[in-house]
Amino acid sequence: MNVKEQLFNAINNHADTLKRIALFIGDNPELGNEEVLACGKLTEELERQGFQVETGVLGLSTAFIATYTSGKPGPTVAFLCEYDALPGLGHACGHHLICTMGLGAAIGLKSVLDDIGGVIRVYGTPAEETKGAKVPMSEAGLFDDVDVALMAHPFHRYEKSGSSLAMDALQFEYFGKAAHAAANPQDGVNALDAVLLLFHSLNALRQQLASHARMHGVITDGGEAPNIIPDYASARFYIRSANRPYTDETVQKVLRCAEGAALQTGCTLKTSNYEYSYDELRTNVPLSETFTGNLIGLGIPEDRIHEGRDHGSLDLGNVSRRCPSIHPFVQVIDETYMLHTTEFRDLAMTDRALEGMLLSAKALAATAYDVMTDSELLGRIRASFKESSIL
Repeated sequence: MNVKEQLFNAINNHADTLKRIALFIGDNPELGNEEVLACGKLTEELERQGFQVETGVLGLSTAFIATYTSGKPGPTVAFLCEYDALPGLGHACGHHLICTMGLGAAIGLKSVLDDIGGVIRVYGTPAEETKGAKVPMSEAGLFDDVDVALMAHPFHRYEKSGSSLAMDALQFEYFGKAAHAAANPQDGVNALDAVLLLFHSLNALRQQLASHARMHGVITDGGEAPNIIPDYASARFYIRSANRPYTDETVQKVLRCAEGAALQTGCTLKTSNYEYSYDELRTNVPLSETFTGNLIGLGIPEDRIHEGRDHGSLDLGNVSRRCPSIHPFVQVIDETYMLHTTEFRDLAMTDRALEGMLLSAKALAATAYDVMTDSELLGRIRASFKESSIL
């Protein structure tokens, strides 16, 4: 038996436990930073497997770092777990599978770590859908000594690790003056008008933006009654683009539009970030190629593994600025339903999805093993990371 078969057997031996954990988390969806049950279930199993678990990382009650050290020198590999659900939809993004992939990969790799040396870390990262914990974790330097960070995302097909969009989440609040809309409208300052002007300004701005830029928002408060001129109105927007510099540039243009709307209406403006800012994902190509090779080794035909593309914004982008990272997509359903749909949510709880989860855990564990035992590969990964950091 070769070493990778030993990894795979360890995962197979824990398959029932991994499936049970995935189904439990899927049946008990929790919103970001409220994932008490999911965090408890994952950390309980990690402790049972011999990992040293730190909970409440950075004051986040549902964040954790679990560590297993071989006692021998070697690289540090990280498996990243997400386990927050979507409001009203539950686990329609498959995070119950993501966290269990990471758990399974760690269990598999641990079965050989005492022989090969190095350190395994499992990061429990809450709230990816909103205020992703990977952002403050990255800022605190918690990934700076990690050699590679690995995770995979469930989907309806296989995709290589690609890119993501840098993103800022902006809230605009306008303060005006209330008045009776029929009796004395001349005395009012209409905050809703300011919000509407903001939308019109941004719609005009789109023509002058690069094709990879995205701006989308909603009115979160537009007044109380039609016969009262609103003295308060607010809107929230996501501003995205293919990279952080262009996103920053776009945000400055958006802020000028917001200020212009305040000036035109006589309102005062308050601007804030209502979620963390995400950087674009910088896929480490040698690491991504290694994962793809392990998928093929597990029996996935090469022609079924598509080129990567962006699927929105990820807090893993911030991690990828700190250490070499990948975020491939792995097939767990056979129908072409998209993420964040009830159809995907329901199919992600089936036996088919659970088998896809186990295969992905094996690919992650095998990739980590390659990194830890092939110094030439690790050198190429580090060189690629250094080069991407300069760009």
